[in-house]
Amino acid sequence: MKLGDARAGKLPDNITGFGRALRRAGVPADSERIALATQAAQLVGVANKADLRAAFEAVMISREQDRQVFRELFDAYFRDPEMANKLLAQLLPSAEGKAEPSKRRPRVREALAAPKMPGRAAPDKADQEVDFDAAMTASDLDTLKHADFSALSGVEYHLVEQLARDIALPVPRLPARRRRPASHGDRLHWPGVMRRAARTGGELLQLPRLRRLQEPLPLLVLVDVSGSMERYARLLLAFLHAATRSQRRRDVFAFGTHLTDLTPAFRLADTDAMLAAASAAIDDFAGGTRLGDSLATLRRQHARRLIGRRTLVLLITDGLDTGEPEDLASELQWLVRHSRKLLWLNPLLRFDGYAPAARGAAVLHRYAHGMLAVHNLSKLKDLAAGLAAVMNPQD
Repeated sequence: MKLGDARAGKLPDNITGFGRALRRAGVPADSERIALATQAAQLVGVANKADLRAAFEAVMISREQDRQVFRELFDAYFRDPEMANKLLAQLLPSAEGKAEPSKRRPRVREALAAPKMPGRAAPDKADQEVDFDAAMTASDLDTLKHADFSALSGVEYHLVEQLARDIALPVPRLPARRRRPASHGDRLHWPGVMRRAARTGGELLQLPRLRRLQEPLPLLVLVDVSGSMERYARLLLAFLHAATRSQRRRDVFAFGTHLTDLTPAFRLADTDAMLAAASAAIDDFAGGTRLGDSLATLRRQHARRLIGRRTLVLLITDGLDTGEPEDLASELQWLVRHSRKLLWLNPLLRFDGYAPAARGAAVLHRYAHGMLAVHNLSKLKDLAAGLAAVMNPQD
């Protein structure tokens, strides 16, 4: 069977463009799924559009929340062969098609919002009218910096995720136990003194000293991947991977109904590769939250990750725990006792007047040394200052 439409013979290219459009709409559609869609088209044929859509949906969609977006985008994409001229483009100005744009979901409208490819014929104006807006302006970027992660569309979410990777997060540094020779210090470096004296016939012309080293605190990150944290988990994992890349000791765990060790994934240099490895490792994503049970697993199996009460613990959760508050309190008491500071990064602080009224949140608020917001890019940039404030010896 020759795979291609009757007029242009370029259905494989259109399938690839459709996969790119799905990615712009926030639907995961990698090259493997696009290849499967091509094979599915060969098996079911192109005579029946409903059969072709069902075949594509079976191999390209794995999340229930993406099904309606896929169906609307499929209908809009394959309604007119010229639609590929817009869908294959990667720039993202605002544009709308004719087929009832106001009724489409925002993710579908933005996936269709792409400029005309150079050298291609423009669509018939009677069939489709497109009005282009300016590209992302400075005011748009400023708006994104203060937009809540849970309110972003698919395209905005992808852009914010890329911007989050450029935000620095210097971990507080404290004097280490080790010292090194220096021109100034609080102790004499006696081996150095003797060596210099031997070179000058016993005369002490210089007195080398020892200075205490400064090193970043070991970092332990616990990320909530439950359903209520779904829009925050991936983005914050990408941010932490890039921001703590130079951290010498960094242990990362995800927790939902149980604990998952993401430290091997965080050893990967590429952030996208880390996200793929983390996604494969987490099997309770978008489920419930049992922080007490997860901390119990940390205590029994990974207690050595907490180094000499010097570890800074970052707990990223909304505090909506479904376990018993007494068990959570017991495990948090152990965690605080074996770490230097416990900092709660809470996306629910986006609400004015937020109070930790939930049972798990109330227990966590009682034991955490500080609570900071992480619901937008602006708050991520302020996170370093918040860490420094929590580490202040006078607090």
